[in-house]
Amino acid sequence: TDNRSWTSGLWRGLKKRCPKCGKGALFRGYTTVNRQCSECGLHLDSREADDAPPYLTIMIVGHIVIPLALLVKQLADPPLLVQFAIWAPLIILATFVTLPMTKGAMIGVQWANHMHGFGDNPPETGEIPLEY
Repeated sequence: TDNRSWTSGLWRGLKKRCPKCGKGALFRGYTTVNRQCSECGLHLDSREADDAPPYLTIMIVGHIVIPLALLVKQLADPPLLVQFAIWAPLIILATFVTLPMTKGAMIGVQWANHMHGFGDNPPETGEIPLEY
């Protein structure tokens, strides 16, 4: 039996860990995926999440920051320069923190659903997976 849970794949990906074992690092750089897991040997190279992580990051950061900015505007009405000084760095920081997490989560969900080369028969080195 195959016990690939999308929740465990998602959670491990959010923690930037291997979706299979949860121990090895998923990334070797900011968002550069490792070739394989150092713990369980799962092949991770050529696993891409495409445009979903930036989209999810924009959605998450926007849904957190915009209501906060509107609330601060309604309650305190700070000058525009103060608002820019608060929200611009917060948006940039939140985006940089969230992007690798959303990419990891997407790769974890792909693993759980046998997508993009995470099937039962992994492609040989150098082979391009044909499933899209």
